[in-house]
Order: sequence, then C-alpha cells, then structure tokens
Amino acid sequence: MPSVIVHYQEIALKGRNRPWFVERLVTNVRTAMAGVDGVKVRALMGRIELQHASDGDWPEVRERLSRMPGIANFLRAVPAACDFDAIADTVLAELDGVEADSFRVTARRADKRFPLTSPQIERNLGGRIKAAKGWRVDLDRPALTVRVEVLADRAFCCLRKEPGAGGLPSGASGRVACLLSGGIDSPVAAWRMIKRGCRVRLVHFHSYPILSRTSQDKVAEIAALLTRRQLQSRLYVVAFGEIQRRVVLAVPPPLRVVVYRRLMLRIAERIARTSGSAALVTGEAVGQVASQTLDNMAVIDAAASLPVLRPLVGMDKDEIVNEARRLGTYEVSIIPDEDCCTLFTPKHPATRATVRQLDEAETALPVDALVEEAAGAAERLDLRFPPAADARA
Repeated sequence: MPSVIVHYQEIALKGRNRPWFVERLVTNVRTAMAGVDGVKVRALMGRIELQHASDGDWPEVRERLSRMPGIANFLRAVPAACDFDAIADTVLAELDGVEADSFRVTARRADKRFPLTSPQIERNLGGRIKAAKGWRVDLDRPALTVRVEVLADRAFCCLRKEPGAGGLPSGASGRVACLLSGGIDSPVAAWRMIKRGCRVRLVHFHSYPILSRTSQDKVAEIAALLTRRQLQSRLYVVAFGEIQRRVVLAVPPPLRVVVYRRLMLRIAERIARTSGSAALVTGEAVGQVASQTLDNMAVIDAAASLPVLRPLVGMDKDEIVNEARRLGTYEVSIIPDEDCCTLFTPKHPATRATVRQLDEAETALPVDALVEEAAGAAERLDLRFPPAADARA
C-alpha cells in the first residue's frame, strides 16, 4: 500500500500542546481524504503517515494535501525494514530507470537505537548509489535528493518532497468572521486566517435586486475554493441595498462610504457573535482606497466591540494579487460584477472622518433596527469538502 509521509513544522514548537495540534491535523487529513479508497492515517514519531490503496490515487492525494494548512511538506515514500542493507536495496530499486547527473542523500534517524547515525547513513548510502549509478555527489545543488527517514519499526525512502501550505491546522485557533466581497483582497485575508488555524465564517453584503446577482455567484465560488482548504465553511449573505438607500437619504455624501462600512461591521459583528466568532476580519490595506486611511479605519473600528483583524494591512496590491493567484481565487475575483461598495458612492468621499462627525450623521438612522433586521434576514449556506449536501437555513 503506497505511503505518504507528512511533516509539520510550526506544530512541533507547541510544547505540551503539541499532541492536541497533531491530533487536529490527523483529523483534518482524514476528513480531506474522504472518497479516496483505502486511506489510513496515523501519527508517527514527529510526522504523520498516510496510506492509500492505489498509485492511481496519488495525484488527488497530492492535490488535497498541498492545500491543507498545518502541513510543511509531504513525501511519497516506500517502506523498508530497519536494516541498512534493506534500506539501500529499496532505494536502489526506486532509482531504477531514474536519470540524474548529481545527487545527495539526506537521512533523519528518529529512532536513536538504529546502529548508524544520520551522517553515517548518508555517507554509506551515498557510496552505494554512486557505485551503482555513477552519479556525482553534490551537497549544494543536486539534481536529485534521496531522503531516508528511520523510525522505530521501519524506514521510509523518498525521492521527491512536495511543499505544503504551512501554518496551523484549520480549527485549532477558534473562529473569526470575515467580511468577504467578490474582489481580490478579502479572500486572501480569509486564507491568511485559515492558515493561522482559524475556522473562518464568511459574511457577504450584496445589493440585489438593485444590482445583479453576479457578486453573490462569485462569492459562492470563492467560498467553495476556501472550503477546499478549511474543509468546512459557513457563508452568510446579507441584503444591503435598502440600507444604502436609507443612508443616501440621511447622510451627507462625503461620509456615506464610512457609514456603509460601519454598518457592515455592526451587522457582521452581530452575525459573528451568534456563530461563536471571537473577532472580525477584513481585507483592508492602509491607503488602498478612501475608506482605508488610518483615520477612517479608526472610526470604522469604533463601531464594533469585537477585535477587527486586517491580515493584509501592510501589503501592496501586487503582493495581494500574487497571493490570490497562488490561492486560486484571482480568476474568479476579476470577473466583472456590480458590487454593493460601488452603489451610491460619492465622488469625493471623506478620507479623515471623525467619530463625532459619524455619530452626528448616524443619529438620522435607526441604526440598531437596521442592524438587527439585516443580520436576522441573512441567508446561510454551509459548505463541506469533500462535497456533501450543502445546507440552507
């Protein structure tokens, strides 16, 4: 049965809490592999072993593992007995038909009872490979790296290391609620919190039927992409168009964008509290648009009592775009749509609004009633990966 050795990095620094984080990652790997035949997952010494029934499953296994937060890297491995000759024979069999002009051997001896140290395994196995294949040893830039990991009951031989997503396993750090638009930035912000081990609830504001449903369709697709990484998501879809109309009638034009953002934050906070989330997340970056000056961010934050986290706050647009491409959300985010943020937007929005100005402007609005109604009427969509029946409520 083919094996995959999964390595974690940050989890290894968790001290006494490490077993709990490892168990969370093991559970997530089992969940992610649902539908792949014959999968077995177990924790070993400082690593996780995944077995699957068929070589034909490897492309799907590799794709799913590469997306999972908490995994530093993983390797397709061939088991061998804990005996140097058996290890060497297994490696040479795996190298049959492989071409390379240079190589190196990297060994990790997790079980110190093995008679050879890691450097000795590397030297002796390197000598065997050089004698059999005639390749040149290159410790700095080898064309091929042969990896050996020696555990208590067996060894693993690996030829190729696959990168993981890093970070902490999803669900290990509590829940947050992320304001998710159909744009480029907020999906990246959500992913950064997922990578820190948070279970991210998603809150989307739309202006349908004043505008089209395009933004809702985009966000549903983005939510599905994020769910492939955090395995379960909850998307709240909030009608915001009528609230924007009320703001236009009551609030001076320069302050409208900031009032929109404060109302969104209040509504998201109401939803966050009902869903057990401990903080709010936005995709804002300093100076990117008028509502994202330091002054405006401060008065927007004042509308909520939960902490507001901005994972992208110091990033520039190129950095965010590059991360969106790696995440796989960029192509969806750039589909033209009619976002609620573009509705009733003034030509010259305020860039340095004050709390006093906002408090005075909002006295003309039934803020509590608007927030309660919008949050209570939000549509909820639960998503799972691998796909299951999505639940609406």
